[in-house]
Amino acid sequence: MKIIENGSITTPKGFKASGVHCGLKKSKKDLALIYSEVKCNAAGVYTNNIVKGAPIYVTKEHLKDGTAQAIIINSGNANTCNGEIGIQDAKAMAYFASFDLHLKPEDILVASTGIIGVPLNLKLIINSCSKLALGLSYDSSDAASAILTTDTRKKECAVSFTLSTGEEVKIGSICKGSGMIEPNMGTMLSFISTDINISKNLLNEALKKSVEKTYNRISVDGDTSTNDMVLILANKLSGNNEITEKNKDYFLFLDALTKLNLIQAKRIASDGEGATKLIECTVCSAPSVTDAITLSKSVINSSLVKTAIFGSDANWGRILCALGYSKINFNPNKISVSFKSTNSEIEVYKEGMGLKFNETKAKEILIQDTIEIIINMNSGNSSATCFGCDLTYDYVKINGDYRS
Repeated sequence: MKIIENGSITTPKGFKASGVHCGLKKSKKDLALIYSEVKCNAAGVYTNNIVKGAPIYVTKEHLKDGTAQAIIINSGNANTCNGEIGIQDAKAMAYFASFDLHLKPEDILVASTGIIGVPLNLKLIINSCSKLALGLSYDSSDAASAILTTDTRKKECAVSFTLSTGEEVKIGSICKGSGMIEPNMGTMLSFISTDINISKNLLNEALKKSVEKTYNRISVDGDTSTNDMVLILANKLSGNNEITEKNKDYFLFLDALTKLNLIQAKRIASDGEGATKLIECTVCSAPSVTDAITLSKSVINSSLVKTAIFGSDANWGRILCALGYSKINFNPNKISVSFKSTNSEIEVYKEGMGLKFNETKAKEILIQDTIEIIINMNSGNSSATCFGCDLTYDYVKINGDYRS
């Protein structure tokens, strides 16, 4: 597998995208379209929040047959908690987008992100659908911009790999996410394209397995959103014979998809609202992967741990505290804790006691952009890494006046 330089959602064969400013936001682009030249097998994973945005219900309905050909996305308004009108507006987005694309409305998936509880100005979207369709191109930059909310940067990526039969397959992605990030699934939008030929069932299974190891292991603030989802379109244009069983080619695809999604998941975590540092917390030698994930998530979600990382303070006691309230049973006298960044690492806790360590060295480690927290439970053979970010003054500023 290789990462494609400047790759994005339009890198796989047959995909185009566009993005425009329709007026939901004051000036920034706020309406995007992703389109395949042919119909695709498709799959989705969605937020676990009981309160869901209207587009999720419509997208689930349109994906009942496991196929789709386009995705329309707006930012600036979540279209959530708007009752039956919200559902009708989400359906209308697909309906009016279908005219210029010459598709059936049910072949178009819908996604929205932004403020909750504000009625969607559907007229603005309708008036821009033709412009959106006419602007379709192999340059996905405008689409990647149009899906953003409080993100500080676009998130685009693509990878390629070769199947055992010789065909090259490409997978591309654009995603967004900055605040209200605690997937399982939720709090971000990710759109994935691929030209592989794979059955609906295996595409769905591969997406779910990939999400479990990537997007479901990030957290910015512990808040699971109402709207967000991961959608994948596979249009079969790579020319390979359809993958219908879990053979070598299926696992090659799963591996590439997971690596792509991990890159994008880490970009979301590092672009958390107000964030200055990416936190990677690895829990190893745990009794089970589930325990390792729970323990790691408890650490990266701790406000006190996050603020300590922001202040470059090697306050390992906050890590022990977060582990202790995770509801996972463990022996504190068996574990060890280390901080690591770049090529330097320092152990700060072992076998029930804090260690004497060089504070200057610890500071040098913790001022870096990516901080690893390594926790050895010494009680099993399982491990997991979760990704978060520090908690800064700007997080409060951004969310204190989000509606304005």
